[in-house]
Amino acid sequence: MRYINCLNNISAKGTDLLGSDYQLTDDIAQASGVLVRSAAMHDMDLPEGLLAVARAGAGVNNIPLDKCAEAGVVVFNTPGANANAVKELVLCGMLLASRGILPGAAWCREHADSPTIGKDAEKAKKAFAGQEISGKTLGVIGLGAIGALVANAAIDLGMNVLGYDPYVSAEAAWRLSPSVEHVTNLDDVLHRSDYVTIHVPAMDSTRGMIGAHELEVAKPGCAVMNFSRDTLVDNAAMAEALEAGRVATYVTDFATPEVMAMQNTIVLPHLGASTAEAEDNCAIMATLQMKDYLENGNIKNSVNYPACDMGPAPAQGGRVAVLHANVPDMLSQITGVFGEVGANIDNLTNKARGNAAYTMLDLNAPATDELVAKLTAIEGVHRVRIVK
Repeated sequence: MRYINCLNNISAKGTDLLGSDYQLTDDIAQASGVLVRSAAMHDMDLPEGLLAVARAGAGVNNIPLDKCAEAGVVVFNTPGANANAVKELVLCGMLLASRGILPGAAWCREHADSPTIGKDAEKAKKAFAGQEISGKTLGVIGLGAIGALVANAAIDLGMNVLGYDPYVSAEAAWRLSPSVEHVTNLDDVLHRSDYVTIHVPAMDSTRGMIGAHELEVAKPGCAVMNFSRDTLVDNAAMAEALEAGRVATYVTDFATPEVMAMQNTIVLPHLGASTAEAEDNCAIMATLQMKDYLENGNIKNSVNYPACDMGPAPAQGGRVAVLHANVPDMLSQITGVFGEVGANIDNLTNKARGNAAYTMLDLNAPATDELVAKLTAIEGVHRVRIVK
């Protein structure tokens, strides 16, 4: 029996896929796997038996990735599972920024008791006039799963779209409409765009990437939308740009004291992926990825270990998974142990990602305790698993 701990409420559409060999537990100490959404894990002690953490969402800044890697704990996320939900909210945010929808609705509510509200509204509506998005230019910063969907949708709405992503993958490029103009200079995107939307992960290199310089070169009167992470925008620089009128509206999904003190903002309570469909999709994807790793050793969409797939674990013999540091001579040390104990390797794959590496080996006979002990003793090996 494998035990799974849920640190947040996880959709039953996902957990129902675990099957009879699994059981949910409130005790993380006995868990082989953890399913999580937003719960903070940085200060948690990782149980010795914990093998995997699956984040039902894309962002993993609530999980200590390096700490998990060094403990041989594979961390998964679910890129693209909530992309449509975020895309729709971005489009909503752009429309809210372009028309006086929110103040107009507030005016109607304030005058709800007036017997002449219909006549009065005709006079008042000119204060809420806005602009159409068709024919305007949208700059999309980051062309991953969400950014690509936003870019394509904006093309369908009649907008001109500039896409910026110095690390765009071939897969992402195939998803993009050919009408999206790929721009290699961020300043150029900001200078030409009536609307700017940010879709990059939160990392040290992206913290405050929209700062004083970027807002200075941005097109005067533009609207900036941030549905990715609050740390991507320099709050002090944004407040100054809004006050000066260089940015007309800042639409953000992250309510912080700094943002709430700004003028000309539309602030939402982190609604990006908060749809029933997105929560179901993330839970399903997280559960299936974790199951495949626990049962077969395969890794897909990990953020701290490399992707690796050898199909189903063999019914006969054994599969050995070694999670280790990415250092020279490691593979030869691992395979040398198999020779020492007289174990024959039928199949092998070795992958690396940054400082972490992963080796899977299929044998024609069950792995022995002696083999596991010798592998574990190798300096730089974080964990050895016999996959059953």
